[in-house]
Amino acid sequence: MITIRIAQDADAEALPDIEQSAGEAYREIAELAWIADDDNQTVERHRELIAKGTCWVAVGHDDRPVAFLSAEIQDDTLHVWELAVRLERQRWGIGRALLENAITDAGGRGLVALSLTTFRDVIWNAPFYQKLGFQMLDDAQAGEWLRQVLRREVEHGMPASRRCAMRLVLSET
Repeated sequence: MITIRIAQDADAEALPDIEQSAGEAYREIAELAWIADDDNQTVERHRELIAKGTCWVAVGHDDRPVAFLSAEIQDDTLHVWELAVRLERQRWGIGRALLENAITDAGGRGLVALSLTTFRDVIWNAPFYQKLGFQMLDDAQAGEWLRQVLRREVEHGMPASRRCAMRLVLSET
């Protein structure tokens, strides 16, 4: 059984290992296999996001994290920085549960949308988010802040042609 809860400072140590495990799935895609060997977010960065109250973990009966979603409020939007599920726990609905939890939380905070950047053509990326109502944004729709996020990703080595920004509108305010 999996439980979703707000992440605590003590969880930060486990999150880079979860991210590393989740990244192993990219080995299935030859031109993106390098992601499995790329750097993960630091424990310090995880602690920073946890302190903002916008990071959730999925834990087993032993209360140890097996997945996480880290996000940050940007203006009136909850921006999802990372959704990671241990490789052996993928395809169990844990990522969906974490995302649905974040959507509910964002609505409860009065935020109007969620945003993220992802691969447009990787089945567990944009197609997964589209099933939950996220829409791909063109350059004008993305706005300056998301365009900057995408630029930084490209500078880090992500292929620009495969990346996209997405948004889920919660409220038309």
